Amino acid sequence: MSFCNRIRDVMSEKNVNLKLWVGIAVSIICMILVFRKVDFDDLITALRMVDCRFVFLAIVCTFINYFLRAMRWSYLLISKGNVPLASLYSATIIGYMFNNLFPARLGELVRVYALARKEKLDIPVVLASLVSDRICDVFTVLLILMVVLLTLDFPPNMAAVERALRIGGITTFVLCTCLLFFLIILKRKTMLAISMVGRITGFFSQRFSDKALSLLTSFISGIGIPSRRGCICLVVLFSFLIWIFCALPIDMILRGSGIHLPITASMFIVALLAFASMIPASPGYIGTYHYACYKGLSLFGIGDNVSISIALLIHGTGFFPVILAGLFHVWRGGMSFAELSKRDGET
Repeated sequence: MSFCNRIRDVMSEKNVNLKLWVGIAVSIICMILVFRKVDFDDLITALRMVDCRFVFLAIVCTFINYFLRAMRWSYLLISKGNVPLASLYSATIIGYMFNNLFPARLGELVRVYALARKEKLDIPVVLASLVSDRICDVFTVLLILMVVLLTLDFPPNMAAVERALRIGGITTFVLCTCLLFFLIILKRKTMLAISMVGRITGFFSQRFSDKALSLLTSFISGIGIPSRRGCICLVVLFSFLIWIFCALPIDMILRGSGIHLPITASMFIVALLAFASMIPASPGYIGTYHYACYKGLSLFGIGDNVSISIALLIHGTGFFPVILAGLFHVWRGGMSFAELSKRDGET
């Protein structure tokens, strides 16, 4: 199956209708929970009082974050030679733009296609590197969450929230560890994995078996597990910097609103938002993002109107500028929305 056919399946009418409507329903419920007690005059006043200089700094930090993601991606693709950083950055921005505009996290697939198309790379290879990229993100977020839970004092009435975060963090850590070990086994025991898959696909047609083995071989070759100590250290360093620059926009918006909290508070909000992004929602994580941010800020005694104004600004700094930048990179790369979601093409 070609990559474009994979996009077709993801975007097929049945799949999209189900995921989109479920996501919209969840988003509506979250937005109702957010705005049910809001005084809109006070909300507008809170938005007007924000120092725009800090909003600008938040946007700058957001794009530095994407640049750091591109740099880390280059080390996860190091086995494929020197992939230009400009191409990695462009694909990253385009992918996140699509996540903001379309359901089912289609941007992850588009990000893969955009890079593979521009640099003429095998799609399974790029997809495998993105799996490694996501594992790095999850482990880093879990480590941040652990630090936050050890350093922040939660109010007594939030013991249930703290317990839920601990359970969710441990469960996610176990699942990701299992996935990481699975990828390591695929990389270290490639021939054994191919042999086992060959036996399973042997029950099907020869054409299907050959295709499955070819895709698996390409996928394994793209699994980004750097062998050099220096590369590993850089991947770890970039992973931490990425999530620091996820927290900094929140810290900037807080400061612009006249609120001074320790950076660990912003890191806590980042961890909440990371978990919220896993919940089905409408494109752009509308609703789930705002509710998670609003509830997280409420823990620090910030009033409803101010919390919601901050949530709207934090979401906006990572939404509208990224869409504009993504459109620019689509145009500059000679691509189009039709091409990025077309239904045919070669693997």
